[in-house]
Amino acid sequence: MKAPPGGAVLIVALAIASVALTLGAATQDVPVRPGDWEMPRTPAGHPDLQGNWTNATLTPVQRPPGLGPVFTPEQVAALEEDRQAFIEQSYAASDPDRGAPTVGGEFTGNALFDAASGGTGGYNYVWIDGGDEVAIFNGEPRTSLVTRPADGRIPSLTDEGRRRFAEAARQAGRFGEYDNPENRPLGERCIMSFGSNAGPPMLPNYFYNNNYTIVQTEDHVVIHTEMVHDTRIIRLGEPDPLPPDIRPWMGDSWGTWVGDTLVVETTNLPPRQLSAQQYVFPGGSESTKLVERFTRADENTINYEFTVIDPDTYSSEWGGEVPFRRLDGLLYEYACHEGNYALFNVLSGARAEERGGR
Repeated sequence: MKAPPGGAVLIVALAIASVALTLGAATQDVPVRPGDWEMPRTPAGHPDLQGNWTNATLTPVQRPPGLGPVFTPEQVAALEEDRQAFIEQSYAASDPDRGAPTVGGEFTGNALFDAASGGTGGYNYVWIDGGDEVAIFNGEPRTSLVTRPADGRIPSLTDEGRRRFAEAARQAGRFGEYDNPENRPLGERCIMSFGSNAGPPMLPNYFYNNNYTIVQTEDHVVIHTEMVHDTRIIRLGEPDPLPPDIRPWMGDSWGTWVGDTLVVETTNLPPRQLSAQQYVFPGGSESTKLVERFTRADENTINYEFTVIDPDTYSSEWGGEVPFRRLDGLLYEYACHEGNYALFNVLSGARAEERGGR
């Protein structure tokens, strides 16, 4: 993964206790023949999930209308060829004789890309890595990451969910997103990842930095997320839940091994995080519970499954399946703190404008 703007420092230390980080050298392009692969295990005898992984993909979170759950080989080929053509076009050198940009900036129609660039083209496509392959889960090229309900769509909101979302929108309308420190986006201040990269659920952002490092000990699993350098700590064993009023970023996660699958339950997600993930995971209530399953499928794949349980928000439980593929490369720190370093000047300037100053 190319280092993002804002500085990049190679992560040279991420370890817990005395367990070393094992980074496999195999790439996702190396086929694994049946019978050639044997489940790697930690000294405690559990499946070894450690290493660098990515969940970047072309497959959207929700299934587009008119599609079944699986792409045909012809559809996969067409999608991936179109993506490669788009990437090659985007990498082309700029025309040195091009005219000046339009007043107010130039926008592509991609909401995430335009929000990041502000119409200035600040993110040249060389930095972007949103995924160039369809998600393959258990041999099936999936049309959506959501697989439950069967239509691949997030279920409708309950009456309470609609009321809460409407109230949140009304409150947000009272102030601009950048009017005060409390309203400024978590991603812009580098507090939490854009979208739901760190999760839970851990979903791709379709932009860049969809990469992870997993480290295990006998009593912890740590997942380091490249996007905004979030580090999620999952404790293993009999849960000792936090009180309801203590809500750390990424919630309170407890894991246990069920056979060769790591099952993680998370509660106590902070409302501020839930409301900040709207474009890939449409939030939820303070009673949201996430159940995740991590299963090592082969040398180059972890099958990740998630279930969202929130009867206060959704008309039914829902969830999906995401392949995590081995990343043949290093993780770099997303060292972005412009929104924090500049906050004093930004707010001072706004107050001066309010006083009529220049």
